[in-house]
Amino acid sequence: MPNILLMKMTTIEKTIILKIGTKGEIFPPKEVREKLGLLKNQPIIMTVHGDQLIIRKLHSTESLLNQPAKVTISQHAWKQLRHELNEELEK
Repeated sequence: MPNILLMKMTTIEKTIILKIGTKGEIFPPKEVREKLGLLKNQPIIMTVHGDQLIIRKLHSTESLLNQPAKVTISQHAWKQLRHELNEELEK
């Protein structure tokens, strides 16, 4: 029996069953590639977590820098954190 990967896409709201190819390849369907904006030869991130295989889009540095900040920090707190990190690196 071939290995089967179950993938739940909450944004598409489907469970998609994929078969592992003869050389171990995984081919996401066109609708998934389009939804995630995956392009030919684009690198992706695969993480093994217990018995789960998590596949995520690898975002470019430029696109990450253009995203709004998820955390705000005061200048005083930033200086304190930088000071603590420098002390840690000097050890």
